[in-house]
Amino acid sequence: MTIAAILQTTAVVLEPGESATSTHAEHWQPMHHCPSPQLSLVPPSAHHLRRRRRRPARVLRLFHSFCRTLPIFTPKCKLPDPCRIATSSPAVMPTIACTPATSLLGPDHRGRRHHDLITGTIFGYRNGRVSFSLQENPRCLPSLVIELAMHTHALLREMSTGMVRIALECEKRPLEHSNESNSQLSSNLMDEPLWAMFCNGKKSGYCVRREASEEDLAVMETLRPVSMGAGVLPGRSEEEGPDGEMAYVRAGFEHVVGSRDSETLYMTSPDDYNGPDLTIFFVRL
Repeated sequence: MTIAAILQTTAVVLEPGESATSTHAEHWQPMHHCPSPQLSLVPPSAHHLRRRRRRPARVLRLFHSFCRTLPIFTPKCKLPDPCRIATSSPAVMPTIACTPATSLLGPDHRGRRHHDLITGTIFGYRNGRVSFSLQENPRCLPSLVIELAMHTHALLREMSTGMVRIALECEKRPLEHSNESNSQLSSNLMDEPLWAMFCNGKKSGYCVRREASEEDLAVMETLRPVSMGAGVLPGRSEEEGPDGEMAYVRAGFEHVVGSRDSETLYMTSPDDYNGPDLTIFFVRL
């Protein structure tokens, strides 16, 4: 079962007033996610923490700003074959015909930029607010947990339709109202405590960054064998029924740092798989 099919099933299950049927990733066996005192998750590596706090050099930032001012030229070649030399006449100089796939401005421009590949998990109860966590890999403790300003069934319904763009915006704190030094003030964008959330251009409310709770850690421990997938975890108790079930979506994300005030997470998927397209923008205005 593909992620898109599971998302559609989950979106239907999470609608109020309908009966719920649990769905699970193919490679994961269901487990109850009660808090466990013995966690096998390990702390993130020092390299991962340094990369999160890494600030691009001034020369590199200026170069990126200059590149953004240049126009983007789309290749006009329409020949079906990749780069080939046409030598129809010996008196004519050979010419090279290129398709867009062989151009330096090909469609996969993100692959040529500096990025990190991390694990992201969207999870939440049926009638509760959805949370988003980031991990260096599924075996590590969460380095970031954000409670989004949407209900779980609403976000999964948006993801089942295809493209989802989430923008998280926060304001710069003025220096005169803070006792912190300039180097410590808002050094890391993802350490901001509060964001205004926009989903596909519509304001959803405010989301907050919080520490991982015991329940969050129990969910991450349950999903430790899962690198990519979607489904529903068993309920907390039989009395709660469908309301106690927790839906989740886990995938890899490309973490691209544009500047100190701009970072982006791109959901990745196999090349031959047309799954949900989720992008999360972090912006400090």
